[in-house]
Amino acid sequence: MGGTAVVVGAGVGGLATAIGLRRAGWQVSVRERREGPERYGTAFGIHPTAQSALERLGVGEAFHARAVPYRGARIRTPAGAVLASLPLERIERKAGRPEVLISRPYLIDALLAELERFGDVPLAFGDRAETAEDVDKLLAGHDLVVGADGLRSTVRTARFGEHSRPRHVGTVAWIGVADLESGVHGETWGKGRFFGMTPIEPGRTNWYATVPAAGPDSADGPDSADEVRAYFDGWHDPIPRILRETDPATWIRYEMRHLYPALPAFVTEGRIALVGDAAHAMTPNLGQGACTALLDAEALSRAIAGRTGQGAAGLGAALRAYDAERRRSAQRVALGSRTLHRFMSAERTRLRDSLVRALPA
Repeated sequence: MGGTAVVVGAGVGGLATAIGLRRAGWQVSVRERREGPERYGTAFGIHPTAQSALERLGVGEAFHARAVPYRGARIRTPAGAVLASLPLERIERKAGRPEVLISRPYLIDALLAELERFGDVPLAFGDRAETAEDVDKLLAGHDLVVGADGLRSTVRTARFGEHSRPRHVGTVAWIGVADLESGVHGETWGKGRFFGMTPIEPGRTNWYATVPAAGPDSADGPDSADEVRAYFDGWHDPIPRILRETDPATWIRYEMRHLYPALPAFVTEGRIALVGDAAHAMTPNLGQGACTALLDAEALSRAIAGRTGQGAAGLGAALRAYDAERRRSAQRVALGSRTLHRFMSAERTRLRDSLVRALPA
């Protein structure tokens, strides 16, 4: 039997970590500051490596029952000219399976169902860990504290300091789901803005739109559906139609941010680990946020399972192994996503589009 762990945060990374630790024989509890499960949002793209992580966590069957393959996506100009293909076919050839998309609520529900199957993992909603003293109390009562509490992580701030913190990237985003099948998937890159469309389930299309904020360190940007629609007026079909036919009451607005500078470690004190956005929050341009959280969760659980029964020294070694496996990999993805964001959001489009056209098929 393992030790006792508390996971702070019940998003994708937190729930997956709790499942993995419980499967490793640990006593686990989960605390979430929100009043209920984190079902807001639209779709997650799940890379084959993250699909394998879900399968190792025992969630593969429920996940695949609701996931849809992502194929045939293109990068286009606002006029509709194809610049290049997204590398989905290459990913599928290499992995032997496609990248897939799943509605965020479906993935959260699959993780919750697996956690509930154990029957002995308390999940407390509306439970806020807001100060360093709160984290101290969690440490006093558990062998391990996992910070899975997102971009504004209390665990990270309390134990890793405030040098690495959320930073704006000068872009405001809107996401939504249209009750129609677009027939066109991929991204359209314009001057300082872009629009994406992906499948999510039969008869529906997941979409996301980004526009410039008032400045590089600003969160100010359009606040109404009409303002957002104006940014994409005249773009190729079905972009204006999707924005017109999606109920604005269902749109979600958020300021794109990332964690900067990168943390020097994902673990500390031999008893604390960070996963997901708490460790490496990134812009969504590579579509890897949920994937990296799942890979973190599975790697941390696997490292701890391999040293269960070895006491404090074994736990410390497990956390160091987790950090060695995941930190550089996750931070490379975060850097790549931020770099792609700058490229996609360029104001000078001629050179950018020429470079995209030259990409290998």
